[in-house]
Amino acid sequence: MEFENDITQIENKIIELKNFAREKEIDLTAEIERLVRERDQKLKEIYEGLTSWDKVFIARHPKRLYTMDYIERIATDFIELHGDRMFRDDHAIVGGFCKIEGRRVMVVGHQKGRTTDEKLYRNFGMANPEGYRKALRLFKLADRFRIPVVTFIDTPGAYPGIEAEEHGQGEAIARNLMEMSGLRIPMISVVIGEGGSGGALGLGVTNRILMLEHSVYSVISPEGCAAILYKDASKAAEAAENLKISAQDLLTLQVIDTIIPEPVGGVHRNYEQAAENVKKAVLESLDELHPLSEEQLMEDRYRKFRNIGYFLRNT
Repeated sequence: MEFENDITQIENKIIELKNFAREKEIDLTAEIERLVRERDQKLKEIYEGLTSWDKVFIARHPKRLYTMDYIERIATDFIELHGDRMFRDDHAIVGGFCKIEGRRVMVVGHQKGRTTDEKLYRNFGMANPEGYRKALRLFKLADRFRIPVVTFIDTPGAYPGIEAEEHGQGEAIARNLMEMSGLRIPMISVVIGEGGSGGALGLGVTNRILMLEHSVYSVISPEGCAAILYKDASKAAEAAENLKISAQDLLTLQVIDTIIPEPVGGVHRNYEQAAENVKKAVLESLDELHPLSEEQLMEDRYRKFRNIGYFLRNT
């Protein structure tokens, strides 16, 4: 990321000094600590002035935590469930039963890969129809046993391939939207990276929508928007600003409910702190929804989405 060039230089210098101090067996603690303070101050200044386009790069950072990473850090007794019972198992969607601080939860989320093989195996986090049908199967299973659902959203969008369309991609997402609206259990979604288009919304019809501080959530990618509206993909930065895709913009517009703070410099710089922040926010939302009856939960979800957006009329 270009806006981190100065930070990278300082971090490289810190690594060099640590290696030099170890090899020569000399004490460079004071100099290393000075550089660490300088790095942290620069990180704070840079991350306080990020543009929406900058946040897109952070949300897509390859070292950001993915769904399984969060499950490993905040949950226990995870039992992964596979398949949609219709066609096959989609590896771009993962889910199953687990416990968070002793509370039973059904967790479902998009899963990206890190290595080339993992990316291909997970289809870059872009689910096919069977992925959304698997998610719906797990939602209904949770509903049957009255277990809350937590979804982790992190996808550039649903897979747009011909085979996906042949298997009913649009219908699968639309059915998720309809069915999720009527579930009788607390439902929470967390945008942990890139929340793109209907592929994200297929897991996002929930009572509470939480977003990590530097994640993005949008009806279309900035590049796609620029190509369609401006006929020029190079205007993606301008499109990102106009789309209002940042957590801060979406909170102002009342599309989301909570912004989860990230460690200074983003999730990729402090995994444990990031996971702890997510766990705390999820538990707070569960506490908030726990007293509501089944009817109140459905009404709460209905009102939430009915109240998103407003019109300005010329008189």
